[in-house]
Amino acid sequence: MKINNIGYLVKEGIRGIFLHGFMSFAAVCVTVACLLIVGSFSCLTYNVSIMVEDLNKTNEILVYVDETLSYSQAQTIESKIRQLENINEANLVSREEALEDFIADHQGDSAFSGVEAADLRHRVVVTLENNDLMEQTVEQIRRINGVAKINAAYELAEGFATLENILHIASLAVIAVLLVVSLLIISNTVKLAMYDRRDEIAIMKMVGATNGFIRLPYVVEGFTLGMTGAAAAFGLEWLLYNWLLDRLAEADTLQLFSFVPFEELLIPMVAVFAAAGLFVGVVGSWTSIRKFMDV
Repeated sequence: MKINNIGYLVKEGIRGIFLHGFMSFAAVCVTVACLLIVGSFSCLTYNVSIMVEDLNKTNEILVYVDETLSYSQAQTIESKIRQLENINEANLVSREEALEDFIADHQGDSAFSGVEAADLRHRVVVTLENNDLMEQTVEQIRRINGVAKINAAYELAEGFATLENILHIASLAVIAVLLVVSLLIISNTVKLAMYDRRDEIAIMKMVGATNGFIRLPYVVEGFTLGMTGAAAAFGLEWLLYNWLLDRLAEADTLQLFSFVPFEELLIPMVAVFAAAGLFVGVVGSWTSIRKFMDV
């Protein structure tokens, strides 16, 4: 295809957008709305996943050292635990430190007034890199000589894992549905344009125009609508996200929710919005024109 022909067909594709201005505007608005929801849901899912991961790392395993061992021997056990895979942190708490914590927790309770450091054990407080491997890691710790007892909250770790899986499945389902909706809207817009110009398409086919020559203006039209919607949705997403961060910073009761800055999401969001706009625009127009090519 000649360069001047490509330029002509691109102009025709852009002209088609303005020939059906209302439907083109509607397609862009629906695309913006769908991608804005997809982007917001993706940002929320990402931030919640980070918060769940942070909470997951606070799920501590308590490794109690045999009561007959000294502090230096307990330090050796701590060192061996640190050398295991999947260990995020391992901190030794001496009997004396454990007693101080115990007194602080039970201050004013006379029932525990006679507790002494010798009644407690040295313990190692352990957090893991991946709590999905908690059982395997606990089994490795249990095989270390001098470990008397281990307290691990398996149910809590499983709960965090279930929550993460639900978030991922829900986000994928919502994203898929909204992309299909955007695809159908742009597809119908291009179909309307082609229906009005079906006689022109038929004449072009009869005089020998290739399928590529006929398709290109409609692909350009769909591409332009999709990318315009994606660009507008990305700009709005950025503004809304920063607005939400400002509101969270002002509200003392919402300090628990710690969202990452949008700049951390910038490159992935640009890629997602551009890919989504390209997909719904080009695929929507390409699939719509096929039935009009059989003349």
